[in-house]
Amino acid sequence: MAMSNVGRPTTPNAGAASAGFTSLTGGRGLLQDEPLIFEEGGWQTTGVDLPAAEHDASDLGDLVRAAPIGLPGLTEPEAMRHYVRLSQKNHAIDLALYPLGSCTMKHNPRLNEKMARLAGFADLHPMAPVSTTQGALALMDRLAHWLKTLTGMPAVALTPKAGAHGELCGLLTIKAAHDAAGQGHRRTVLVPTSAHGTNPATAAFVGYSVTEIAQTADGRVDLADLSAKLGPDIAAIMVTNPNTCGLFERDVIEIARITHAHGAYFYCDGANFNAIVGRVRPGDLGVDAMHINLHKTFSTPHGGGGPGAGPVVLSAALAPFAPAPWVVSDAEGFHLVEEAKDEAAQAFGRMCAFQGQMGMFVRAYAYMASHGADGLRQVAEDAVLNANYIKARLAAAMTPAFPDGPCMHEALFDDTWLEGSDITTLDLAKALIDEGFHPMTMYFPLVVHGAMLIEPTETEPKRELDRFCDAMLALAAAAKAGESQRFKGAPHLAPLRRLDETLAARKPRLTWRPEPTGVAPAPLAAE
Repeated sequence: MAMSNVGRPTTPNAGAASAGFTSLTGGRGLLQDEPLIFEEGGWQTTGVDLPAAEHDASDLGDLVRAAPIGLPGLTEPEAMRHYVRLSQKNHAIDLALYPLGSCTMKHNPRLNEKMARLAGFADLHPMAPVSTTQGALALMDRLAHWLKTLTGMPAVALTPKAGAHGELCGLLTIKAAHDAAGQGHRRTVLVPTSAHGTNPATAAFVGYSVTEIAQTADGRVDLADLSAKLGPDIAAIMVTNPNTCGLFERDVIEIARITHAHGAYFYCDGANFNAIVGRVRPGDLGVDAMHINLHKTFSTPHGGGGPGAGPVVLSAALAPFAPAPWVVSDAEGFHLVEEAKDEAAQAFGRMCAFQGQMGMFVRAYAYMASHGADGLRQVAEDAVLNANYIKARLAAAMTPAFPDGPCMHEALFDDTWLEGSDITTLDLAKALIDEGFHPMTMYFPLVVHGAMLIEPTETEPKRELDRFCDAMLALAAAAKAGESQRFKGAPHLAPLRRLDETLAARKPRLTWRPEPTGVAPAPLAAE
């Protein structure tokens, strides 16, 4: 039955409000304006009643609070409404496509969340006796099995907490292997110019010097430059495959061969494993170590500072140097090996105190089990198909950075098509917010001028891809028609206007302070 529309418009643009209309309260329709929690007031009140302390605080010594706590007192409904109102100002994968390239911001099946909340997983204490955690250890063992199966690698370290932590694990393992072989003089890591920024940062953190490898005109590793820079001082090469330009490194086997011929190891950044899972096994390509972002490939919620997990799969050459702990089983059940018997093979010790992020393990295993082998293969196929669909639809209006041939999981455009206008990639991204979409990744990879990196993932239906492409094409037409104000003033419809990003970066205000009495509040740097 159709909804009655008698007496009221039903389309977004059919109302009486003009484009310049602003409400008297700062709200937008049913979205409330919301101040910072510190501006809510109620500094002398509390939202709960607590009984008086039965004892004095003399035994606390200098820990006794000597000044007000500095938080407003809110009732439970006030606190709940505050955070709900803030959440309504956020974009989310549950609202629309999240096109952040290389981040794989895809739908997270609710089945995974249900499994992660099962008693025995959700409330598992890291120091619980092994006899009481057999189910969790069995799940970790099965997860490790499938990670090794999907990558064609003989060993895996589950403990790293995210991608960069996995990089650290892999490079420390490589360093331990070189040291054990008397090759500690190898102090340089080779990194392509299109690499994720964490690659050179992690190498430098470990103590290596970093040398860049050039990129070819078609967006791949330059084999000639790599060959020229390999030598007796090279510890490893770090290559992302598929790479950050959204392209498969077609010379990857040759890269591995010449790297190994010079006594170095091949580290693969697995951030984009989502594009090849179920289709390509990195171990077959000659990879020695690769981290797998469980929160990308296997659909755990991503962003907001966590949670994350970055297990590292290792080749036979590096497996003896994997950090503890790891799961083993015998006739009596599952156990954790907390330290290696051969101390010489454990040059860098543990990655963290316990076994990793259990919630990530449960979600990732649930994702694998529910998809099966054929489903995981389809994940990669659909992710690549969706990215190529976007590339094909936008190619006539925008300029693909690498137009020849298909892309992998993400479509990359440069800003050549904006030449002759005063509109930039940043302006386009801000205008996209007004159309109801989170912006794509901007200005990365650095090897592409004005880069716009779009990754739809496999979970987006064609209808949503078309909705996004229609918005992009409409914006492209507006940009070419010279509608500068639409872009320079964007976003017009967001809760807050465009940030002064330079001022916010150079003079950040990270801590709220009340303004002195009688002084008008100064605008925040990020407003």
